[in-house]
Parts: sequence; structure tokens; C-alpha cells
Amino acid sequence: MKINKLIASVTAAASTAAMAGYTAMTAFAEEAEKTTNAANAQQPSAGSLLTMPLMLLVMFVLLYFVAIRPQKKRDRELKEMQQSLQVGDEVVTGGGIVGIVVSVGEDTVVIETGGAKHKLRIKNWAITENVSAAERLKEAKAAGKTSSTVEAAAVVDDDDKKSKKKKNDEE
Repeated sequence: MKINKLIASVTAAASTAAMAGYTAMTAFAEEAEKTTNAANAQQPSAGSLLTMPLMLLVMFVLLYFVAIRPQKKRDRELKEMQQSLQVGDEVVTGGGIVGIVVSVGEDTVVIETGGAKHKLRIKNWAITENVSAAERLKEAKAAGKTSSTVEAAAVVDDDDKKSKKKKNDEE
């Protein structure tokens, strides 16, 4: 019995709340309809119709030059740095691991970390900074050499040094 009375009172309260909500929504809809009819009575001018798309276009162009283009440039420079890694470079990974490049593979790099000379194989995309290249770039700028960042950060090919040493040793 008590459960039936409880269910009946909850149902009555819910239906009363629903009716009040419906009444409020209907009143709001009638109010909105009156304002839209008044707004439709005044036709917008042709100038205001052209201004909105023009402003949207200006905003998209501004967004491109402020946000999208600089990010693409940073991504391209990061990709170039990751592709130009060489043995002996000191690198920092995205997780904060600092190490020296021991070998470079197709899509992985082996780095040596710590005093115990632990070796880790990581993916190229995980490398976020080439400390050696950044130092070489600073030295090049201090010396007054002006070149592109990739050329200034590049290391002389180790194979060329080895072949020159062999030639000198043979002579």
C-alpha cells in the first residue's frame, strides 16, 4: 500500500513539473516568435550580407598566418633535424632522456646514456632536440657565418675523414 501511494505521489509530482516546463517553454516560444517576426520585418542591407563572409575570410587568413603556418614550419624543421642525425650527436628525447647517438638506422636510433654506457634503441620521431647541432649553430652564428640552419648544424661526413686518414697513413 505504502509503495503504491509513494509511486502515485512521485508520478503526480513529475507530471506537474512536466506541465510547468511545457508551459514555460510554450511561453518562451511565443516570445521568440514575436521577436523573429519583428526582425523579419526589417530586411538586412546588402552591405551587411557581404561583411560577414568577408570578416570570416579575414579571420581564417589571420589564423593561418598566426597559428598554422608557424607550426608547420616548426614541424618541418623538427623532421629535418630528425633525418639529419649523425653518430656522435648529443640528443634529447621527448621523455627527457639525454644520450649520444651510437648508430642510426632507417627509422630507429641507438643512443648511449649515463656513465654505465647503457644503450637504448628509440624511434627517430621521439627525438625532440639535437644539442650538438644547436651548439654548432650557435658557434657558426658567433663566427659570423650565415647559412641555413640545416647546413650550419650538419656534421662533416665521418667517412670522408676516415678516407683522408687512410690516404695520409698510406703515404
